[in-house]
Formats: sequence, C-alpha cells, structure tokens
Amino acid sequence: PAHARPGRWRHGVAAAFAMLALGSAAWGGWQLTGRQQAHYASAVGQVQTLTLPDGSLATLSSDSQLDVRITRQERHVALTRGEAFFDVAHDRRRPFVVEAQGRRVAAVGTRFSVRRNPEDVRVVVTEGKVRLETRIGDDGRAQPVSLLPAGSVATAGRNGVLVRSVPVADAERYLEWREGFLTFDDTSLAEAAAEFNRFNARKLELADATVADLRVGGNFRWSNAEGFARLLEQGFPVRVERHPERIVLHAR
Repeated sequence: PAHARPGRWRHGVAAAFAMLALGSAAWGGWQLTGRQQAHYASAVGQVQTLTLPDGSLATLSSDSQLDVRITRQERHVALTRGEAFFDVAHDRRRPFVVEAQGRRVAAVGTRFSVRRNPEDVRVVVTEGKVRLETRIGDDGRAQPVSLLPAGSVATAGRNGVLVRSVPVADAERYLEWREGFLTFDDTSLAEAAAEFNRFNARKLELADATVADLRVGGNFRWSNAEGFARLLEQGFPVRVERHPERIVLHAR
C-alpha cells in the first residue's frame, strides 16, 4: 500500500545508519587498540569452514576449538582442542601463528593443518612452507626449529620432532575428513576406531587386544561407524555387539 512505503523507507534508513554506526565502532576499536579477537568451536560430528578476521580460511574438524587474536604485529590462533586446516591469507608484515600445547606453527601464506593429540601435535603441509617452533625442553634449552615444505607430515612430542616427506597427494589423504572421509592404509583397528570416535557420539569400543591388533585399509565415511562395523563382521573374525550409545567389537 502507498501509505506504508514512507514508514518502510524510514525503517530501512534507520537500519542502515545502525549498521554503519556498528561498523564505525568496530573500526574505531581496531584503530585504537590494533587488536581483533574471535572464538570458534565445532560440535562432535560437525565440520565447518570459517573466514577469520584477516581473510584467512579455517576448517574446523569435529569437536575443535580456536581462539583468534589479530594485532598489527601478528595473527595468532590458539588451537585449544581438536584439529583445523588453514588456508592463510598472504601478509608478509604479520606472520600467521598457530599455537598448540606450547608449540608454534608459523606461516605467511600457505595451506596446512594442525592437530592436537593428547601426547603430541601433528602438522600436515600441503602448500608453501611453515616453521615449526618447539617449546623449551625439560633441560631448559630450546629445541631446534623445523622448516616444513609442502608434503611434510610432522609429529612433535615429548621426545622431539619426527618429520616425514611424502607426495602432496599423500599428505592430502590426512585431510580427507574435510570431505567426510577417513582413509586407512594397513592401520590397526585400534587406531581406526579412535579416528571414528573423534567424529561420532556413538563410540566404537574394542573388547580385547586381539581385535585391536587387526589391520584395516580403505576409504570410509566417518559418519557411518555402523557401516564400518558391518564390514568388519563380513570380512574379519569380528563379532559386533550393538548398543544405543556404543558399538562393541569382539574377536570371533
């Protein structure tokens, strides 16, 4: 109706001014403090890609958490839980640093993942180079810095850093969780079950060491633990006991 248009126009202008004021306030805060902060988290079974305040992309794996702080000197990300893949916006003036368990992974513009495990940190580089800076050792001395080119798979634990160089296509296989898959190659069933459990509330449980030591291979959807258990029943000496909250695997 014609008589409603002026009211709508006034509301639209008011909303536009409110958004402009909010943007001006945020920009003013950045100008005054030189700092932006954000917090991101994913639930169990959720994978999500986010745009960070500097324009970089971060893909959070299941049950993961990031705390981001961006200043004029550095882009700092604390991985407090889980795993994330980063596609870093190029900015030579401000390195992009991911910290996990006291270790720092520094990059300028590259693509890599960082995974926080109970006992170590794993870094997979698929493009560019990153610098893995290890924390001060128990003896009070700094450990060596590792420069990781594309195709590097590095594991940093209590006993130091182990770096493997593989074709980039093989490094990408560690990151297929982004497309909903898990890839195993002569992997123990204990490790495979642990990977499925990262993504599912209904857990795979191993009843004995015999079943835990079985070796498996293949490409599986991480959302289909039931289907994985069914394949084990058909092709391995495994008996499956099903419960609403867990799937128990027994040796047969």
